Amino acid sequence: MQYSNKKQILLNALSETVKELRGEQSQFKFASENDIPISIISTLERGIKDPQYTTLYKLAEACSLSLDEFMKKIIDKLPKDFTYIDK
Repeated sequence: MQYSNKKQILLNALSETVKELRGEQSQFKFASENDIPISIISTLERGIKDPQYTTLYKLAEACSLSLDEFMKKIIDKLPKDFTYIDK
């Protein structure tokens, strides 16, 4: 699998997770209530933003999850036996 394709798979899993956890709340409300720029939420949900670690941490807290719980939700959306680096 090509590097860019693998990156997009990861970004898509993040995108689906953020949309799912945000639920019916608007992007604007979610962003403003959690001190996250709406542009970040928008680009994450479109699968075009590779977020910083601090943004992931903030998203987890915004969803009342620990970072490991948040990451587990993303990992659960990846294909079985997904690896980023081919060895």
